[in-house]
Amino acid sequence: MTRSAFMLALALLPGALCAAPESYTIDSRHTYPRWAVSHHGFSIHRGQFNRTTGKLVVDWSAKTGSVEIVVETASIGTGDPGFDKTLRSADFFDTDKHPNMTYRSTSMGFEKEVPVAIAGDLTLLGVTRPVTFRISGVTCGIHPVSKKALCGAELSGAIKRSDFGMKYGLPSVGDDVQLTIQFEAFRD
Repeated sequence: MTRSAFMLALALLPGALCAAPESYTIDSRHTYPRWAVSHHGFSIHRGQFNRTTGKLVVDWSAKTGSVEIVVETASIGTGDPGFDKTLRSADFFDTDKHPNMTYRSTSMGFEKEVPVAIAGDLTLLGVTRPVTFRISGVTCGIHPVSKKALCGAELSGAIKRSDFGMKYGLPSVGDDVQLTIQFEAFRD
């Protein structure tokens, strides 16, 4: 096996022989937090945020890690510009007063070599509450175009928007909000 083939094989096996924590930067072009909420009981309304930054640190050997995600709340998108304006208002995300929503992990759980859950604190509208996300689809390797080391996955969880003070439209507009964040992050 050539040296370059050996190095590529090591890069594709993140847990193998990696003794130090690895730091990754969220690729904002491929990371979109999405939400889903009941719309008056008739349908599930969905939307996403279009500007997200953050960091991921993983120590594959110690089976620990951390995530920090910063979401620009004014980047909300539903496909309806008028509704997006309503969601930016003080009734919902109040983006003038609260331009960012943040998630900072406090712990990461592993099964075998793979992260499967992350617990942390979500700050929305100036209120911080604990939120746990399931992690699925963890894949690390060399990006086929950039040739840089990359990891991707999806986080999924749920919150009650009223826990953060977002009570407009309750109970007709749902309180339970499903969250998913599919992300890609390049190794620093």
